Amino acid sequence: MTSLIERPETREPRVDTHRPPRYKRFLGIERGSLVFWAIIIVLAVFVLAPVIPTLIQAFSDRPLYEAGGVFTVENFTKLFTEADFGTVILNTVLFAGMTTILTLVIAVPMAIVVVRTDIPGRRIFGVSMQWPFFISSLILGFGWITMYGPAGFLSTAVQQVVGFVPWDLYTIPGMAITEAVALAPIAYVFCANALRNSDASLEAAAQTVVLAVFLIILFSFVIPMLRPPIVYSAILVASMSIETLSIPLLYGQPVGITVFATFLYKNGLQSINPDYGVLGAASTFILVVTIILVAIQAKLLKDAKRFVSVRGKATRPRRLDLGWTKYVAIAFISIYLIFGAIIPLGGLLFRSFTAFFTPLANPFNALTLDNYLRIIEYPVYVQSIRNSLIVAGVGMVVVSFIATVAVLVARRSNFRLRKFIEYLALAPQAMPGLIIGIGLFWAIALLPLGLGAALQGTLAVIIIAFGLRALPSAYGSISPAVMQIGEELDNAARVSGADWVMTFLRIMRKLITPAFVAAMILVFVTMLKEYSPAIFLGSAQSNIIGTTMLELWVQGNTGSVAALATIQIVITAAFVGVAGLLTRGKKENA
Repeated sequence: MTSLIERPETREPRVDTHRPPRYKRFLGIERGSLVFWAIIIVLAVFVLAPVIPTLIQAFSDRPLYEAGGVFTVENFTKLFTEADFGTVILNTVLFAGMTTILTLVIAVPMAIVVVRTDIPGRRIFGVSMQWPFFISSLILGFGWITMYGPAGFLSTAVQQVVGFVPWDLYTIPGMAITEAVALAPIAYVFCANALRNSDASLEAAAQTVVLAVFLIILFSFVIPMLRPPIVYSAILVASMSIETLSIPLLYGQPVGITVFATFLYKNGLQSINPDYGVLGAASTFILVVTIILVAIQAKLLKDAKRFVSVRGKATRPRRLDLGWTKYVAIAFISIYLIFGAIIPLGGLLFRSFTAFFTPLANPFNALTLDNYLRIIEYPVYVQSIRNSLIVAGVGMVVVSFIATVAVLVARRSNFRLRKFIEYLALAPQAMPGLIIGIGLFWAIALLPLGLGAALQGTLAVIIIAFGLRALPSAYGSISPAVMQIGEELDNAARVSGADWVMTFLRIMRKLITPAFVAAMILVFVTMLKEYSPAIFLGSAQSNIIGTTMLELWVQGNTGSVAALATIQIVITAAFVGVAGLLTRGKKENA
């Protein structure tokens, strides 16, 4: 009897629940914490690497590679008193201001017309307005000079007819117009996306009730809703104008117009005996200016949500009727696309297949493949193409992965420094490419002799520099996709016992794959057309397409420049096209 009574008591402990999985720890630290600290260390090291040496050099009385440096502010005194930096500031302000105004004048009306009106061919114009983004301003500058320069094809043809050329690229307005054409697609995308996501019922009401004319609707409803993207685009374009090197170098340097970027280029790379102290002071000044612009941008957009009306109820508002002015809008967009992009790039393409390109002689009689054969015959040119593909290919994977982890830690973790991770990931947008190149050059000089010598002039350093430039874009591309995923999925995984790493591997990884692929495409294009940091970091063995084109242009070998530019355009178009087909196929299968 006693044994029968005791048996039920011995069976009670067999009631067993699902035990959560146990994960290995490293030195007693959870896997998630390791990832958190690893990503913040990686970002801090690489983001601060070009900044700290620049600041040290700005306040040092001798180059960083020389021992015994003493703190001084003499570099800033010399910069503003002896280096003619006041003229540089004035030129930069004029160039950036004109570029910003012209960019908005081009992009904002086009976005409104394409998205909000009944203009014919809206989809074609919308796609056409975006593809110039994939072309670097360096290539666009070459194309403009080929067609509109003092000896350009169209300039020569016009001079034969009217006796003079009514335009001059080698001026600040000429520089600003070309740069505005290159940057207009960026502002267009921001404004067009804002218009697509906003509620147009107010405009519809204005048409049906008030019978307002188009301009009243435009300034009463559309423009106020566009204030956030206009502000964002304006400051972004101004920042990019301050840091750009290509157009000021091609147009300004031959006639003595110096802006921030060409000042650094001339006093750093072209100088026989560069004054590194003044170079550091100028870099610090430019860095502070761009940081202030980004801070102003964040401040102005702090309450941006109050400008946009987005409703949950889907509506199909009637598009604004432009009447006969629709043909004016079509002409405006067509002029931008044809004269701003198609003719210059078409001229560059034709120049790559000719020995000379001028209306004074029939260019069809000068057709040749010598420009491309020269590229193939010289190993250094082939190597520059291969290096660009390696840099862009490796960079798109590494940068997109780092950006993905940074977004997940910043947005979907309880890490106490998660906000700082977001700041680090977005900080490089306030760092001009030339300053990244100069700063990393000095950072390498501070490394122990063996390590610095091993890294100097390698593709690894160029990948780091270009990756820093592309990191904010990758982060901005992935972040919205992560924010759209409900946090209940994370909570469900945690309830099941999954840690942060397992939640990412099992759930988040699949959901953010489309955003990751899109980020890789964006990073590849960005890094393929980048070149400015490589001016200070490259070597004979690590030249890329951009730096090689600059060298050939200085040598007067415009045919080979056109051939290399065409090759880069073809690579970009092929990659974007194939990637688009693959991602479209995945979406259809899903």
